[in-house]
Amino acid sequence: MIKFDRSKAAFGLILTTVALDAVGIGLVMPIIPRLLREVGHTGDLGWRFGAFLGLYALMQFLCAPVLGAISDKVGRRPVLLVSLAGAAIDYVFMALAPSLWWLFVGRAIAGVTGANMAVAQAYIADITPEAQRTRRFGLFSAMFGVGFILGPVMGGFLGEVWTRAPFLAAAALNAVNFLLAVFVLPESHEKRGGTIDHAAFNPFASLRWATAFPALLPLMAAFTILAIVGEVGGTIWVLYGEDKFAWDPWTIGFSLAGFGVFTALAQAFVAGPVAERFGERKTLAMAIVCDAFAYGAIALATKGWMAFALLPFFCLGGIGHAAIASLLSAQVGEDQQGRLQGVMASLASLASVIGPVVIAQVYFASRGVFPGLVWAVGAGLGLLCLPILLSGRQGKLAQQD
Repeated sequence: MIKFDRSKAAFGLILTTVALDAVGIGLVMPIIPRLLREVGHTGDLGWRFGAFLGLYALMQFLCAPVLGAISDKVGRRPVLLVSLAGAAIDYVFMALAPSLWWLFVGRAIAGVTGANMAVAQAYIADITPEAQRTRRFGLFSAMFGVGFILGPVMGGFLGEVWTRAPFLAAAALNAVNFLLAVFVLPESHEKRGGTIDHAAFNPFASLRWATAFPALLPLMAAFTILAIVGEVGGTIWVLYGEDKFAWDPWTIGFSLAGFGVFTALAQAFVAGPVAERFGERKTLAMAIVCDAFAYGAIALATKGWMAFALLPFFCLGGIGHAAIASLLSAQVGEDQQGRLQGVMASLASLASVIGPVVIAQVYFASRGVFPGLVWAVGAGLGLLCLPILLSGRQGKLAQQD
């Protein structure tokens, strides 16, 4: 295993890998609707757009636990190498896809390779002392956020040149990422060898594995609830801005950019110091309160500037992700970090599949009476997690295969 005196260099390299991966994902986002229309030869996207987005999250749900469990046995580096190489090839495949169904096949493969973020988080857990994990998981989220700020801007520019150019650019970035991992990124995890448990290939079996730990179960429940709550903004922010504040596309884009900047700053410079000062549980409780305040306030807001004023509170609420990731990581041994991170990524992906569908239905059903209802419900669900977090005890669980 990498010793901690080498961990800073390894951590910097894995952050670079994450940032490049996020830029590659963000590159293709602005041109997806246009490409689907071109390939599908239809002006009305209908079910295609939602299905195309949901397919990515579904494949991550199915594959993240598998990649995590495999990395526990064979090491993090081989799994990252295969997934990065596969992503580079897949983006070229999507750039050349001649029909809608080929594009969907490419999207499914992208979801499989994108599940490597669970392995990247396991890598961070390998090389980081428990006391510093919240700080480093926060930096992980910050770099992912920076990638999502840069990626869509670059993708929008390239998409004006040629609709499929962003896919080729994403392929090039993943190729660079692959070469970086080949020549520079060291292994972080001692290879255990032996056969991989066939149950690891069943995402539901991995979930059952996690629920077998009594102390892990309430944290996993809180993680899932908070993941669903986190889908509210991503699902209705644009719709809510248009309906409630009459925002134009420029204002919406500016708000999203502001959200990305505040998120990156909070994850990079607030999450770690606060957790090291007050502990992960109190940090997570503070984040939930900030999030609930922001959700409740925007539900009642009457002017667009109020939403902009609430951006810092939304982003302070986001530091809870790093805190709960650190809490969960501390509950299992070093040889189970990959499997745990896979389960967490799987639950987050499941929230990304189910959450937007339910949230959108509730919003469209209630916006004529009270458009802020979804925000208010999200605030209430988040606050329900406080008793779970404040009553629990942190401690590493016994090893279990």
